[in-house]
Amino acid sequence: MNLMPLLLPLAMLIALLVDRLFGEPPARLHPVVGMGQYLGFFGPRLTALPPGPAFAGGALAWLLGALLSAALALSLEMLLMQALRPWTGLPGLLLCALALGLLLKPLLAWRMLAEEVQAVEAALQQSLEAGRARLARLVSRDTRALSAAEVREAAIETLAENLNDSVVAPLFWFALAGLPGAALYRFANTADAMWGYRDEREWSGKFAARADDVLSWLPARLTGLLMIPLWQLPRLLREAGRTPSPNSGWPMAAMALDLGLSLGKPGVYRLNAKGVAPEPAHLPQALRRARLTLWRCSGLLVLLALGWRLA
Repeated sequence: MNLMPLLLPLAMLIALLVDRLFGEPPARLHPVVGMGQYLGFFGPRLTALPPGPAFAGGALAWLLGALLSAALALSLEMLLMQALRPWTGLPGLLLCALALGLLLKPLLAWRMLAEEVQAVEAALQQSLEAGRARLARLVSRDTRALSAAEVREAAIETLAENLNDSVVAPLFWFALAGLPGAALYRFANTADAMWGYRDEREWSGKFAARADDVLSWLPARLTGLLMIPLWQLPRLLREAGRTPSPNSGWPMAAMALDLGLSLGKPGVYRLNAKGVAPEPAHLPQALRRARLTLWRCSGLLVLLALGWRLA
């Protein structure tokens, strides 16, 4: 009996379990930290260039980094398969799934996301200033003038958006393309987070921003659709397009609709405008909803990975 179609689904479940039990590996061993160092090396140099060369240089640096990330992941995956080839049957499958799951784990981060969002509410219970300062670790927007409700809005939006970016999307690409797919996506998302802004980095980061939009398109919609009951789909379709990003609006709007909240960024967009402002009880509710959505998405992606390899 061929057990290999079970390899990726088992590895996904192991990665989620390791994340739940242990969280993030040390920074010196973390591949996303390495990606950030690579991007940090090129970023200031590209920003200093005129628009045309900055765009071309940003695209080339992105392509090189993406190729290196995917190639390293593919090499590790192939070395793993080669090293464990003598192990056959169920023991071999379990050993290979464990090793592959450990390699996948650093490319997703649910526990850290949940803990950081919980820490925002805990800080708010101390003072508004503490809540603003804690939120500033999670978002790029200026938090200094935000009210308590706006701090919670931003924390809940970050939770919803990063549920896709940090967990569902890496699992999605792993289900389709194995470890290289997850590594490529994680590099793309990290590049967008570091370069994809409409400021002095706009031209050097434009290619990175568009690449992340393409790779996040399907996972973001999957995350949003599995967060809400079916009857809210028409409202989700209307609300999701209100954000400047073509993707982040899906999980954020789904969260707003599901909890009956009004979420937004002052002066930029407003989701579910008729909803209520977030209160202290809403953040734990958002975490429970995100956790349930994660397991729904994971279950679907496990079936996708299995069906893809049985076909």
